[in-house]
Amino acid sequence: MPAIGTAVAVAAGLLVALAPAPAHAAVGATLPFTSVEAESATTTGSRIGPDHTQGTLASEASGRQAVRLNAGQRVEFTVPRAANAVNVAHSVPDGQSGTLDVYVNGQRLAQTLPVTSKYSYVDTGWIPGARTHHFYANSRLLLGRDVQAGDKVAFQATGVQVTVDVADFEQVAGPAARPAGSVSVTDKGADPSGRGDSTQAFREAIAAAQGKVVWIPPGEYRLTSSLNGVQNVTLQGAGHWHSIVRTSRFIDQPSSSGNVRIKDFAVIGEVTERVDSNPDNFVNGSLGPNSSVSGMWLQHLKVGLWLTGTNDNLVVEDNRFLDMTADGLNLNGNARGVKVRDNFLRNQGDDALAMWSLYAPNTNSSFENNTISQPNLANGIAIYGGTDITVRNNLVTDTNALGSGIAISNQKFLDPFHPLAGTITVDGNTLVRTGAMNPNWNHPMGALRVDSYDSAIEAQVRITGTTITDSPYSAFEFVSGGGRGYAAKNVTVDGATVNRVGTVVVQAETQGAATFRGVTATGVGSAGVYNCPYPSGSGTFTVTDGGGNSGWNSTWSDCSTWPQPGQGDPDPDPDRNLARGRTATATGSQDVYTPGKAVDGDANTYWESANQAFPQSLTVDLGSTQAVRRVVLKLPPQAAWQARTQTLSVQGSTDGSAYSTLAAPKDYRFDPATGNTVTIAVNGNIRHLRLHVTGNTGWPAAQFGEVEAYLTS
Repeated sequence: MPAIGTAVAVAAGLLVALAPAPAHAAVGATLPFTSVEAESATTTGSRIGPDHTQGTLASEASGRQAVRLNAGQRVEFTVPRAANAVNVAHSVPDGQSGTLDVYVNGQRLAQTLPVTSKYSYVDTGWIPGARTHHFYANSRLLLGRDVQAGDKVAFQATGVQVTVDVADFEQVAGPAARPAGSVSVTDKGADPSGRGDSTQAFREAIAAAQGKVVWIPPGEYRLTSSLNGVQNVTLQGAGHWHSIVRTSRFIDQPSSSGNVRIKDFAVIGEVTERVDSNPDNFVNGSLGPNSSVSGMWLQHLKVGLWLTGTNDNLVVEDNRFLDMTADGLNLNGNARGVKVRDNFLRNQGDDALAMWSLYAPNTNSSFENNTISQPNLANGIAIYGGTDITVRNNLVTDTNALGSGIAISNQKFLDPFHPLAGTITVDGNTLVRTGAMNPNWNHPMGALRVDSYDSAIEAQVRITGTTITDSPYSAFEFVSGGGRGYAAKNVTVDGATVNRVGTVVVQAETQGAATFRGVTATGVGSAGVYNCPYPSGSGTFTVTDGGGNSGWNSTWSDCSTWPQPGQGDPDPDPDRNLARGRTATATGSQDVYTPGKAVDGDANTYWESANQAFPQSLTVDLGSTQAVRRVVLKLPPQAAWQARTQTLSVQGSTDGSAYSTLAAPKDYRFDPATGNTVTIAVNGNIRHLRLHVTGNTGWPAAQFGEVEAYLTS
């Protein structure tokens, strides 16, 4: 795999480093640290994983692997770059806390690294399919010395078992100087020791600094309630390793006149469970137009930024979002011209980045060049409605449950909702180990999902330049997640590279259409395409080959079974009805007697064509080319269905365009005395089975209760 946005090096299929990107790369955030996976380090502990099973430590880990340390065991990292600080993602058993001893080149440091389960083991019973999750947390430490590339930094467990996932090594600059003319919170009585309540001092500094800078000097500051009325001011710290605000609710305001700049400090909360009615967020509401958030370290909150009201032209860049119990950032309607770029997000408890067009559409807004790792309950990036939205050059890794790497969706959750409109641009994104099993559906979600959940997709969805690697299930999924079969249409996929997928490249589960051009695939686990729209008979999903595609030209043959990772397409049972549950279309239908009724496995329901309009035809897509030797036609067996003769021919096609005759036109007698069943011998290797009807003595329309196709004569 080539170097991508954050210089992701891959060894044995594992993400092993996150470093500043080379100049030519454009995927993911440019980061000031390098991440090293514990499983690639030297250890006396036990490696766990890989695993993709929801609710396990390995499945939530970066790279799906980690290292478990019992007391006295250690993991030793080779430092990849000059550093004086480290951040460690870890997990300890529920209800426990402790420390890790830290060694540099064999010398034990005086300081230890705190580890805790306090912010982990989150339960969200109101979310269907959710299990206990959010097992990891992050702890950071200034080493008090410089280490060089090649030096050894080790962490040793003492009184508590610790699972170490990944270590971020960073060279932290000294504290920045106070800007001239600024108003310091300490001048207003703030306590940099963190013991006193600094809320009023922050409020007074903000009031005194209109049009100026509120300075947050190095230290720790405790706020006991949220700030509001924040507008026309800059809140600036000495750097997020030096200026730290301890609060779970920093700004909470429904509106602002804007021009707010928030930069260069940390806000670390105490959120230990997810309560959706609580505004336990760094920003809850509005910063107003022409505002920005940059250089922030945000941790242990419910949501980083939950943005409602007016936030036009907001820029959110160069921030770290760690350990939220819900979303990292959510543009909750009425966001115009918002840019969210160059951020790092790890261990979010819902969508890492989301746009939700509730009450008003988000418009002309973008998520660009962000690096997202380990969202543990939903999607890496989710676009729920909105107009002219862009998702570009993001790196998403290791989604865990109920979500995809990227979701483009018309799931509304609440009303009034504004569905996708205009052009949705999904360009240049890289997805690694994304997609997850959805226990509500009992089958998985793809790495990139287009979801007509609550309404058909009318927007133009343009997916270009995508790289998908090591998806545990499928690459591209098209679904109507609400189960009502709305169309996912107007989709083009251009220039994608798919390298290793557990099941299929295209997972089509609703009606609609997508055109694929220049999509190449290697290491496909089961088949190229799974094309089984739900509900059965709801319509057809058309996969159009626009040219330049390779490595995924097969189709999963059996809609009654879901392919498991690595399972080849099985040989169909020769006694299985190939038509049951497949997509059926017709030249016309009468009232509720739709084409799907002829392939639903129930002869008591039936398709009836438009009346007084012969000829009529019914076509069944068998999903893949099959050697069909027998066609069985049934009408409902009730006595009320009197005998009748239908004049019909049987035709077949491999491509749905050119048809050949398998059985010439003939009169076929359907008699209740013999089950209202007709069997026709055919001989054709076909995917599309067509019945062409020119007459019916019992009714002025074509009628079939069930159409069956078999491999045996």
